[in-house]
Amino acid sequence: MRIGVIGGGAWGTALAQVAARGGEDVLLWAREGEVVEGVNLHHRNDLFLPGVSLSPSIRATHDLSQLSDRDALLVVAPAQHVRAVLSQLPVGTTPLVLCAKGIEAGTKLLVGEVAHQVAPQAPLAVLSGPTFAHEVAAGKPTAVTLACEDEGLRTRLAERLAGPAFRTYGSGDLVGAEIGGAVKNVLAIACGVVEGAGLGLNARAALIARGFAEMTRFGLARGAQAETLTGLSGLGDLVLTCSSTNSRNFSLGLGLGQGKQAAALMADRKTVAEGAFTAPVLREAARDAGIDMPVTRAVNDLLEGAPVARVIEELLSRPLREELQ
Repeated sequence: MRIGVIGGGAWGTALAQVAARGGEDVLLWAREGEVVEGVNLHHRNDLFLPGVSLSPSIRATHDLSQLSDRDALLVVAPAQHVRAVLSQLPVGTTPLVLCAKGIEAGTKLLVGEVAHQVAPQAPLAVLSGPTFAHEVAAGKPTAVTLACEDEGLRTRLAERLAGPAFRTYGSGDLVGAEIGGAVKNVLAIACGVVEGAGLGLNARAALIARGFAEMTRFGLARGAQAETLTGLSGLGDLVLTCSSTNSRNFSLGLGLGQGKQAAALMADRKTVAEGAFTAPVLREAARDAGIDMPVTRAVNDLLEGAPVARVIEELLSRPLREELQ
């Protein structure tokens, strides 16, 4: 199975490294000329994944049409750009493995729903879970959810991507795998705020638990399975991204908690903190569906410039309630 990877950032490059183990041919598409040149000439992506030597079997291109002969495409472009990128590529019936995490602004569609609109004949899969790109690229043990309704395709993709240190656990629940990955980015910002504001580990643990309750309410309302949300792509990913400054979303929240402005923090980044773009869409989608998501609302308030002390006070002064509501 010849794999193509759409997106030359850290995660796309790490997945190309996974797919290239054993000398398999992999074609990586990137917008940045320096990424294409670095991969092809030096087997490195120093812009987004410095310090990692890449497999010589990874080739890079900035021409999307060169991906047309691939047997499967890993879509790793940021969620807000997936529609535009796929619209430029004659996908046809080529399977798409969606690796971006987010909800499209305006439409409030999950990435899989966007992909189905643009490429209705393409079989879809979702790959999601607790993954820091540099650890995956370095071959450190990692486990992910690989969701696909077609069991045969799911098996073929798992056999192609899995390795001794990269375990794939199958699922038929694409919606659940996507929602876990999207919502956890917003919650990771909140946990970063807790760290930046010096609120302590008790507060972070409580926030993870209450945030997971929000994820579950939203996920079930959108048709996700509860078991998926408690698995790698839900709770597993949430724990990782809420616990480390290696998370771009956690780092953004850390700055917000220290009183810095979102615009300044985001302007100083080469990489995308997807949670900042997902948060307002998630808030709107939850409001439309009548789902209570106070942590999500608080993150939006902070991104819009509300004082940290006021937002924290509002969260802590909410009426008491039963935990399982």
